[in-house]
Amino acid sequence: MLEYIPYGKTGYFNQLVTDFLAEHPNIRPFYTYSPVHPDFAAAIEARQNFDTPRAALVHALEEQYAPLAAVAAVQDNIHSLLEPTTFTVCTAHQPNIFTGYLYFAYKILQTIKLCTELKQQYPSFNFVPVYYMGSEDADLEELGSIYLDGKTLTWNTSQQGAVGRMRPEGLDTLIGEVKKALGYAPHAEELIALLQKAYLEHANVQDATLFLVHELFGRYGLVVLVPDNAALKRLYLPVIKDELFNQASHTIVNDTLEKLSVHYKVQANPREINLFYLQDGSRERIVQDGDQWKVLHTSLTFNAASLEAALEAHPECFSPNVILRGMFQETILPNIAFIGGGGEIAYWLELKGLFAHYNVPFPVLLLRNSLLLTDSISQQRIKKLGLTTKDIFKGTEDIVNDYVKHHTNASLVLKDEYAAIDQLFDALEEKARSIDVTLVATTGSERKKALKSIGKLEHKFLRAEKKKFAWQTDQIRQIRNKLFPVGSLQERKENFMPWYAQEGPVFFDRILGAITPVTDQFTILGEE
Repeated sequence: MLEYIPYGKTGYFNQLVTDFLAEHPNIRPFYTYSPVHPDFAAAIEARQNFDTPRAALVHALEEQYAPLAAVAAVQDNIHSLLEPTTFTVCTAHQPNIFTGYLYFAYKILQTIKLCTELKQQYPSFNFVPVYYMGSEDADLEELGSIYLDGKTLTWNTSQQGAVGRMRPEGLDTLIGEVKKALGYAPHAEELIALLQKAYLEHANVQDATLFLVHELFGRYGLVVLVPDNAALKRLYLPVIKDELFNQASHTIVNDTLEKLSVHYKVQANPREINLFYLQDGSRERIVQDGDQWKVLHTSLTFNAASLEAALEAHPECFSPNVILRGMFQETILPNIAFIGGGGEIAYWLELKGLFAHYNVPFPVLLLRNSLLLTDSISQQRIKKLGLTTKDIFKGTEDIVNDYVKHHTNASLVLKDEYAAIDQLFDALEEKARSIDVTLVATTGSERKKALKSIGKLEHKFLRAEKKKFAWQTDQIRQIRNKLFPVGSLQERKENFMPWYAQEGPVFFDRILGAITPVTDQFTILGEE
């Protein structure tokens, strides 16, 4: 069962996202291709005119995949990247433990599906789905927790720096908690074995995530790119050097933000230098102080000569922040489209001028698919209440109030009473004006009090009437809590594991079948 609702009518997406999809004139200058009717042919042509370092990319990927079990679809896709007729579709996400949120899988599956559709549309070209791992992110607070069975499970570690480089010590305890939560579901045992192999047999989180994602999605030909790699960073050295010595991005992006912020909240602000210095256990900002470059919160200091030497010797130590990360991705991949969430789209809209400055093709930007997975029990309850699935996107109390007002025999909306009060006080104001003009303000104040009293009565009437619908309101709350945990979209809170434990790999096939790679509609996917 598939249903659709426009993103703008869900109540969960901001104005920037809805304007982006609608190609509103306020936002249209900040991206190149339509997000709902993209010109992929033009994106392919732009990419063909850019010198992508294909040989170096393939060599880095081959080294990265050497320890993993070979999957023919993945190997074929990696080797095809040497060909000038092969292009990538990319999505990116940090290495959240156990993949983090449901939308982690949605982004990857949308990337896979789009490649399949593009191959049908442009048979003379090949298209490779890529998951770019944001392994240098240091936000452990977000990356180190998952929400499962109504509880937040958190990795208890004191490690710092890039999460991808962290040792997965202590995750065996968390896997034990996951095992309890999944119980005896049909595929729980194989899933737990997969987590144990991923996190207890690999040296760090990025290797564990690479293994896990390869095991889950390799059969679709997904290629995972881990950018924490000296050879790949070397390909980006011209931009890194320019950033350190000339700091062009700060001015370019700020110019864009000045125009963008007239209508929208800014997602990311550029710094003078948009690079971190990466070491095991730390990822700290680089700042310039006169003719010296310093790494904050460390004793590291460089002059121009020693900085040049460090760049040549250890390019892997220089980590782009959000302003420069996207262009790094687009420099090393023959990429034509990027799939991201609302927050990612927001910061990509800041970058078009930066791409133009460095003559890097700006990709097609696509909003990632959002899905709500409904179970058969919730579907039955929704139907029994006479609601639609779309109704439940409203807030819980709004649904309850609308339900009671629709089904009650009492008149709970006191429109006539409000009108009568207004009519009475209109006459009283006229009388006050004829007696003493200073009494008009007093009369107006009394009007407000009277209207407020009617409002209180209306609220009490509704509250009293709700008691007659206790069973229905309880059902509505249960449905909302089930499908919108903690008031959030399911995909922004829940993890994929409960569904996978029940269905196994078929779960991803089911999601893949429901995905529409280019759309402005939110998808509701019910059980058959």
